[in-house]
Amino acid sequence: MNHPYLPILAFFGVALAVPIGALVLARVWMNFFTPIKRGAEKNELYECGVKPLAEPQTRFHSKYYLFGLLFLLFDVETIFLLPFAVAFLDLSVGAFLTAMLFLLLLAEGLLWAWSKGLLDWRATPQRGLNILP
Repeated sequence: MNHPYLPILAFFGVALAVPIGALVLARVWMNFFTPIKRGAEKNELYECGVKPLAEPQTRFHSKYYLFGLLFLLFDVETIFLLPFAVAFLDLSVGAFLTAMLFLLLLAEGLLWAWSKGLLDWRATPQRGLNILP
C-alpha cells in the first residue's frame, strides 16, 4: 500500500500533533507544578511593581500618531539619501538631478506638514483638522 499522498498525510499529522502536544504538555505542567493562587492581591493590576495611578486606557490625540508617521516617513526617506551621499563625487548629472528631485519632494512634504499645523505643538488642537488637500 504505497499511496502517493501518504507522506503528505503524515506531514499534516505531525504538523497538528506537535503544537497540540505542546499545549497539552503546558496544561499538564500548569496543573501539577504551578497551582493557581487566587486572592485579592493576585488579581490586582501590576505594572513594574508600582500601583497604577490612572485609568488603564488613556486617550491620545490623533496628532501624536500623525507626528509619529511623519517621523517614520522622513526617517526612512533620509536613509535613502545615504547612497547618494556616499557616491556623491562619482554621480552622473542624471543621478544628481534625481537626488535633488528627491530632496525637493522631502522639502515639499515638510512644508505641507508645517502648513497643516502638524508640527506646531503649542497651539491647541483644532476640531476637524482636515489633512487632505
